[in-house]
Amino acid sequence: TRTLDYAIIMSGEIDMLLDEGEVHLKAGDVVVQQATNHACVNRGREPCRIAFILLDSQEP
Repeated sequence: TRTLDYAIIMSGEIDMLLDEGEVHLKAGDVVVQQATNHACVNRGREPCRIAFILLDSQEP
């Protein structure tokens, strides 16, 4: 998409699946991405709370 996406992990843990691999994220981590394929999987027992901020931007 044209958006610049920020994801802030507020609590819990989650795994982000990307084309080039997998990243484990925990509370306090911040992800910044634009035009990337991704998915999130919570493999833990606790809920994961994430705050998303999407900003309109130009194509990369």
